[in-house]
Amino acid sequence: MQDAVLAMLAKEPSHGYQLHARLRRSLGPLGEAMNRGQIYVTLSRLEKAGLVVCERADGLPDRPERKVYALTPAGQQRVTAWLSEVGWPKPDLAEFHLKLTAAAAARLADPVELVAAQRRELLRRLREAQQAALAEPPGSGAGLLLEGVVLRLQADLRWLDVCERAWTPGAGTEDA
Repeated sequence: MQDAVLAMLAKEPSHGYQLHARLRRSLGPLGEAMNRGQIYVTLSRLEKAGLVVCERADGLPDRPERKVYALTPAGQQRVTAWLSEVGWPKPDLAEFHLKLTAAAAARLADPVELVAAQRRELLRRLREAQQAALAEPPGSGAGLLLEGVVLRLQADLRWLDVCERAWTPGAGTEDA
């Protein structure tokens, strides 16, 4: 969640309510359970870590003064590192989805290129798992586990194909 919040701030400084709304919109039905307080706790932790700064912004006549958060140089570096990170397994597909959404919204990276980098990593791991599975004797417990790893990687690769189609220009993706 911290990295997604930082990436959302890379687009523009925002207050917690705006960030919460953008994250909920990005996650669709999965974001319905997101607690607004979670955003403020995350922002507080990021501020303590020196990744964001908080400034007071004048409110509108009907709203009080608000805290607006912006990235520090260290926060920008962390966003850059997060966007270039590839790996597996990812226990939560929502994190990768948020990475794509935030990268596109802030124009930090091309989501299609992020998908391609993730695909290369998954293909490398798939080859390793297939080779290890072939080396196992038939019926071994390790072979069964490796087959599960292969199936999971293949499913993740199919999902990346869907992501690529969705983020290819002209496919109708929305900016977060």
